Amino acid sequence: MGLVNLPKNCKDYMRKTKEVFCLSIFFLVSAQVIAADTTFVKSPNGQICFQLFQKDHQLYFNIRSQNQYIIHTSPLIMTVDEELITKNISINKIERYKINESYPWLGVHSKAVNNCNAAIIFMRSAGGALLTNLEIKIFNDGAAFRFDILSEQPKVIPDEGTVFNLPTGSFLWYHDMEMHYEGVHVKKRIGEVKEGEWVAPPATFKLPQGVYASVTEAAVENYPGMTLQANGKNGLMIRLPQHVPTNYPYRLRYSPEDTARLKKPAGINGHVTTPWRVILIGDLNTLVNSDIISDLNPPPDPKLFPKGIHTGWIRPGRAVWKYLNGGGEGTLEVMKHFTDAAAVLGFEHNILEGFWTKWTNAQLKELVDYSKQKGVSIWLWKHSKSLRNPASRDSFFRKCNELGITGAKIDFFDHEAKEVIDLYSVIFKDAAKYHVLLDFHGANKPTGLARTYPNSLTYEAVKGMEASKLMDRATHETTLPFTRLLAGPAEYTVVHFGERRRNTTWAHQIASAAILSAPLLTYAANPDTILANPAVEIIKSIPATWDETIVVPGSEIGELVLYARRKGDMWFVAVMNGVEPKRIKIPLKFLKGNYKALIAKDDAANPASVIMENKNYSDKDAIELDLVSGGGFIARFLK
Repeated sequence: MGLVNLPKNCKDYMRKTKEVFCLSIFFLVSAQVIAADTTFVKSPNGQICFQLFQKDHQLYFNIRSQNQYIIHTSPLIMTVDEELITKNISINKIERYKINESYPWLGVHSKAVNNCNAAIIFMRSAGGALLTNLEIKIFNDGAAFRFDILSEQPKVIPDEGTVFNLPTGSFLWYHDMEMHYEGVHVKKRIGEVKEGEWVAPPATFKLPQGVYASVTEAAVENYPGMTLQANGKNGLMIRLPQHVPTNYPYRLRYSPEDTARLKKPAGINGHVTTPWRVILIGDLNTLVNSDIISDLNPPPDPKLFPKGIHTGWIRPGRAVWKYLNGGGEGTLEVMKHFTDAAAVLGFEHNILEGFWTKWTNAQLKELVDYSKQKGVSIWLWKHSKSLRNPASRDSFFRKCNELGITGAKIDFFDHEAKEVIDLYSVIFKDAAKYHVLLDFHGANKPTGLARTYPNSLTYEAVKGMEASKLMDRATHETTLPFTRLLAGPAEYTVVHFGERRRNTTWAHQIASAAILSAPLLTYAANPDTILANPAVEIIKSIPATWDETIVVPGSEIGELVLYARRKGDMWFVAVMNGVEPKRIKIPLKFLKGNYKALIAKDDAANPASVIMENKNYSDKDAIELDLVSGGGFIARFLK
């Protein structure tokens, strides 16, 4: 049909089959009569099952995992030019295929796995004018689906209202959209979430049986971004930007004319492909390690990225940042000092805020050359509004390339409208043309496009250390790993030893660098304060990306985060505690041998202090901790 782009390197990708997936399981757990037009797609391990069917001529779906509902029967709602196209449809054919591949990755682990069973359902609307595909992919750790619509009209306006009905009694962690993605999560039972409340994806929930799941989206290009809205009946409904109140950051930074323009529904040229609607499923370790969101994006274009994420100019790492923690004026000499400190710390990057615009090109070049000698790269902040014009984008990225600037921190997107999504897309490509890395602030949630554009290292899209009025960082920072960060890395700007840390300890803050990690890991603390900290040796060794991540049992959203992470032969155990003191025990069976450990732990008498220890451990040992309120712990293990 020519409507779906299929990977050329995927064997058996279009293998047709008449196998009915997970039918036997369904009959064991339900007395419902199966209609002739019911379609099942099952995960490779057989544990997750997606059921698609029609009821009263309307398309519905549900998702089960190990014989329990993750998403109860819910309507698939898709309109084109205000005409409902998911009702009174006829299914022409179904093509099934499989994917089983792996690819290198920057993040929670160094190798991503893309393994799923999939189906394309070819449908036609009652009028016959629209040819519609519904593509479904089921992984061992979740499910995803998207619509692909071909219209005879030159431009159409799509809209969606698909509902995700959560099981009764589920707990939901969510925040509203008033501050865009810079919100603070609350925890409620789904039945307590009122009709009309806004829910920022990823929307993570815990079923009464203990299984976790999270709803978000992937591969958002040439289409508006998704928000969720509660229907007051245990359901979360997809809402596109024309239905979502304009958030405060956008109202603050843009004109009423801009606001009114982005409230209009977006038109799309005849061929409409929605983003993937994603449901991650599993325990907390499974959710954190899921590759689904990146899997659903195309691999990088070899013309832009000849070696993918290993292309020479793609350089993940840690950054110093003169913004939140003093350091003097934004002069050339001050920024040389920040470069000096970055070099001593072994950090790879130095980010300059907007003060650089007062510098001459000669000053910028002097800092770049000085920093290059010390192995430190320079980044420049830029307002996204100034990059709307193709000529201005080309001029800025060319200037970066000519001066030797490594990366650009692009700010103030603050909207999910298609116009803004389109701006991201051209920035990805234009920056790649000039070998410029990207860090997005005032940003939308990530949707896995770092796979396609590996120059895109980090999105903010989080209430980070910049939020001076946030008082309960202990709960906030123990919530983010299992909510916002499931969509992709966040630019939280980790580690602060001053008052901004609020109800957390120094050890908690140091551990945050190993938990709230990102391929561009920016430190909020002045590098001089890091160098003066007793834990500086551990901090210097915390990487920006990892080879392996284990969420240790005992972790709970908003209460406790226990991570074991590996980089090469080096392991870390990092702990962030919520507000309640706890006694915990961490088995070290992942070590596989004998190790020397350097430890930074709380000083119970002084939260603005840290106790350093050296100990020996083996895989037969366990670490026992008495965690104070907002406390933390981090240990580095070397053979």
